[in-house]
Amino acid sequence: QVQLVESGGGLVQPGGSLRLSCGASGSISSLGTMGWYRQVLGNERELVASISSSSSTNYADSVKGRFTISRDNAKRTVYLQMNSLKPEDTAVYYCTAIASLSGLRGFNNYWGQGTQVTVSS
Repeated sequence: QVQLVESGGGLVQPGGSLRLSCGASGSISSLGTMGWYRQVLGNERELVASISSSSSTNYADSVKGRFTISRDNAKRTVYLQMNSLKPEDTAVYYCTAIASLSGLRGFNNYWGQGTQVTVSS
């Protein structure tokens, strides 16, 4: 299996910054697209940003120009740098990764446990 462990969430004032990290571990043969979703209680989970194995990126319109996604393939880690944070960015942020396991065919989508980001004064 694949384990995704997020870190870096917390409480920040509007206009502030946070950096989320997510490390992947397990019997991984190949790690594909990684990304971040967020969810507010009662709402659907929404894509924040994603990055392919070749580092092509995709962002939600609401975070373009403020958030930057990056990855370190050697460390199997994806990052989300969040700047100019707004109260509406408050949510649980989930890491996701598409990966194949050693000795098995095919790719599956895996999720982290989530980390809370709260933007409030």
